[in-house]
Amino acid sequence: MQQHRLTKREYLYIGSMLFGLFFGAGNLIFPVFLGQNSGQNIGQANLGFLVTGIGLPLLGVIAIGMSQSKGVFELAKRVGRPYAYLFTILLYLTIGPFFALPRLATTSFQIGIIPFLKAGQQTGALLIFSIIFFAITWWFARRPSQLIAVVGKYLTPAFLIILGLLLITALTRPMGGIDHATVTHAYQQQPFLVGFTEGYNTMDALAALAFGVIVTDTIRKLGVTKPTTIALDTMKSGLISLILMGVIYTLLALMGTMSLGQFKPAANGGIALAAIAHYYFGDFGSFLLALLVILACIKTAIGLVSAFGETFQDLFPQGHYLWYITGASILPALFANVGLTAIIAYSTPILMFIYPLAITLMLLGIGSALFKHRQIVYVTTTLFTLIAAIADGVHAAPAAIAQTTMAKTIVNLATNYLPFFKFGMGWLIPALSGLVLGLLLAHFLPPKTPTQQI
Repeated sequence: MQQHRLTKREYLYIGSMLFGLFFGAGNLIFPVFLGQNSGQNIGQANLGFLVTGIGLPLLGVIAIGMSQSKGVFELAKRVGRPYAYLFTILLYLTIGPFFALPRLATTSFQIGIIPFLKAGQQTGALLIFSIIFFAITWWFARRPSQLIAVVGKYLTPAFLIILGLLLITALTRPMGGIDHATVTHAYQQQPFLVGFTEGYNTMDALAALAFGVIVTDTIRKLGVTKPTTIALDTMKSGLISLILMGVIYTLLALMGTMSLGQFKPAANGGIALAAIAHYYFGDFGSFLLALLVILACIKTAIGLVSAFGETFQDLFPQGHYLWYITGASILPALFANVGLTAIIAYSTPILMFIYPLAITLMLLGIGSALFKHRQIVYVTTTLFTLIAAIADGVHAAPAAIAQTTMAKTIVNLATNYLPFFKFGMGWLIPALSGLVLGLLLAHFLPPKTPTQQI
């Protein structure tokens, strides 16, 4: 039987779907915020942001494709089965009902709906909005096979048309220049590293491990069955979507920097984006931005809920897919009402903890053949990274945790002994050390037999 090959049209559909799944409200507001704060250092800061904003998500998609894994659990199982359960559950709770999903609803409400409300109406309106938001999400997530049609064919093109209108207007009628734009304190010394850690906020590298399996499943349903062809098609589709994301990130960051000609740096990217839209389009700009943000959020939420349901059904098959997506829709509808500030505050330490583990797992998965898939390399690299990641997470924790004696002790030790720790990159040297140790042990120790593998 002849192997089916994807057409250019199918590649574009899948790439559009993947872009739509990735690009949520955070992807809009964080580049603008970075542009306002990095000022004339926008070049280095944006480069760092792109590494984590598009480079790592591409690695995640490639890791799933090249490893021929059915999902993040199968990839993490190379470290050990217990670790795979813990890592997969934590990852999906982070990009699912605990943080990413409620942030989608709250961000879209804050940017898209609040401008049209009076102060006393906001609390009740948020509750109603979050219920409607996740009811729509649940409806489309019931049948994940519809994702390519709903997201790839309809929502993403509509989103790009609206965003393109705003970007073209901002770039052809700039508010100010870049060469002499003010640089805030955080971006004065190491703008690249600061931009790198700012890219964590998009959560896209984590989402790549979740969305990679949606892409591979979609490719299989289009008739591609050969594993190596599926891996290659996954990488091609990922490249299409992430190049598009990189272009949009850069243009949004430049728009943020140029806005300094009229505005001071805002408290967050949502406020900055709202001010820019209103500057160019007035009240119509507020409506345009509302439509843009809600479209961006709803399509990403559909993908996250669908991925959550499929993964938890694989992990715990005694449950039903519909149960899991119902829980993944109800919980964030409640958590969204805590407020965006609280969600971001509590998600930051989790992201600082889990991102290093995700990065090293992706890199190990891609290069696994080079060390013959030896488990000891996965174990030592992950263990060393885990220790440093705990310190990074504690350092970013809210004051109630960070001010405890134990937290202060951990941070002081990490500050003294871990290079790049103050920039949120304390895990880098330990991860490399664990990799070197694992490679040495793999060279000198005999490989395990299949029955000895965890």
